[in-house]
Amino acid sequence: MDSIAILDFGSQYAQLIARRVREANVYCELFPWDALESQVLEIDPKGFILSGGPASVYAPNAPQIPGYVLESGLPILGICYGMQALTNALGGRVAPSDEREYGPANLETVLPNPIIEKGWHKVWMSHGDRVEVPPVGFEVLARSGNSPAGFIGDIPRKYYGLQFHPEVRHTPEGAKFLRRFVIDVCGINPDWTPESIILASIDRIRDQVGDGKVLAAVSGGVDSSVAVALVHRAIGDQLAAVFVDNGLLRQGEVHQVISAFNQELGIELVAVDAVEEFLTALRDITEPEEKRRVIGETFIRVFESKAVDLGGADFLVQGTIYPDVVESQAADRSKVDRIKTHHNVGGLPEDMQFELVEPLRYLFKDEVRAVGETLGFPREMVWRQPFPGPGLAVRCLGEVTKDRLARLRAADEILRAELAEAGLLIIESREDGVKGTAQAFAVLLPVRSVGVMGDQRTYQEAIALRAVTTEDFMTADWARLPHELLARIANRIVNEVQGVNRVVYDITSKPPATIEWE
Repeated sequence: MDSIAILDFGSQYAQLIARRVREANVYCELFPWDALESQVLEIDPKGFILSGGPASVYAPNAPQIPGYVLESGLPILGICYGMQALTNALGGRVAPSDEREYGPANLETVLPNPIIEKGWHKVWMSHGDRVEVPPVGFEVLARSGNSPAGFIGDIPRKYYGLQFHPEVRHTPEGAKFLRRFVIDVCGINPDWTPESIILASIDRIRDQVGDGKVLAAVSGGVDSSVAVALVHRAIGDQLAAVFVDNGLLRQGEVHQVISAFNQELGIELVAVDAVEEFLTALRDITEPEEKRRVIGETFIRVFESKAVDLGGADFLVQGTIYPDVVESQAADRSKVDRIKTHHNVGGLPEDMQFELVEPLRYLFKDEVRAVGETLGFPREMVWRQPFPGPGLAVRCLGEVTKDRLARLRAADEILRAELAEAGLLIIESREDGVKGTAQAFAVLLPVRSVGVMGDQRTYQEAIALRAVTTEDFMTADWARLPHELLARIANRIVNEVQGVNRVVYDITSKPPATIEWE
């Protein structure tokens, strides 16, 4: 399969570049700029994209383009810092701009080229340096008011540089520009489709597993469900799907998951009641990372015990997806600060007896959903909102107890029911724009405040409501829910949930916050 290698120079938008390329039905992988040559060339790329970054190319020890990239003779597209690094490597001149350019700009195409058609285009700039003198062989193809070399190219060699960011939505035609580079310039066949993902995944699973026995961890979320369905399609009866009731699930979830697998997907699901084991393990633990570690280890111990009951297993299936990996650790395990540990990528014990099978590890959420639809999943499963692997434990701030979980579960059910009634529980594209929420949930805070109920003083806990809109879960914005809806939800929670007398709404975006509170 043809592919693109994206070299990351530290851009906050690097994952968006990968998403836009995948949206063009072209496979790509994201690598640190200084990744091993053998690692990058292993995917046999047909072209390179160089991301932006925070450095200046003329600064000491600034990241530079690896020699093998230029020696390959393959097409190159540099974006922002990537453009400046390309210019610097080929003998051009980069210098600080008299006026930094951040935000919207108008770009005028001045010469014909295969990427940006003639005319004016709205783009998104974010730079303090600019190309003053393009390298020999390059021409200025487009310019903006503060970037006389807003788009440069050596058309015969298929080298191009964009001063702006085509990967962000603030550049309306940016996805089209990237598509033209990867398909028209690099000559790649756009064959990265749900059907091809399924076929490739089945082959990889069979190669990895062979005749081994496989145990699948089912959470009920779309990620683990699609992962299990792929493995089941690949190896059939070699798979035993196990659903653990850990006591950290939402209201009615145990019945819903078991019913969906047995009836909708035709996959026999083995249910394990491990509520007491998890609550005992979590007793007195309040630190988020320790919660995740304990939950991850307890999951594995439960699976190991169940594997013995089922006659043994060599492999464990998990629904790890790309945002899980990025937030937990970098692609090379060292380049990105860890934000938090996801239990299925960072909370597993070192002495685990299983080898992991992760068919979705480098897929984005929208790709997972597309695969699910192609596999025949019912719509309500495919578009089910994400639910964290550690479950309600990371939404129950402070100590996790049965009483506090029941309180949180009841508040969360009210929120979800009211959003569903208002048609806002999932994201939908309409003629008047995008409506709904990509993720919405309640958080129980370990904070008590004074209230008045029936003329009596109360001193009870608070619920925080969180609802966000997002395309990729790498960034997110808080959902602008109608005030009347928020008032109704808050009123119901305070009146119907014992032990809660205050409700607040989280209006923080990601970044700086994460979507989950822990």
